[in-house]
Amino acid sequence: MDTRQHFPGIIDRHPEADIPIPGLTSRLIQAGDQQFVFMAFAEDAVIPVHSHNAQWGVVLDGEIELTINGKIKHLKKGDSYFVEKGVPHSARISEGYKDLTLFDQPDRYKKK
Repeated sequence: MDTRQHFPGIIDRHPEADIPIPGLTSRLIQAGDQQFVFMAFAEDAVIPVHSHNAQWGVVLDGEIELTINGKIKHLKKGDSYFVEKGVPHSARISEGYKDLTLFDQPDRYKKK
């Protein structure tokens, strides 16, 4: 997949994150003890319940149904969310969804 259709060159020049989700294009930016990940989904995806360190994200395009600690949130372009450390969460992601997510841990994802 030509990732340039998803992100401008300033983002696209960063390495892909090793995230095993079909249809996902990602770019990983290491920022000290945190990671920024740009994500773009070319197909629908379901992310099962999981938890990790704190996570903040902003929706750049499309829609996501995010369940945080049992509460469902429907988010669209311009919306943001926060998941506290250790809180269980899951997602139903629609094709065309894009976001920028900050993970409060230095090794959430490896470079692909």
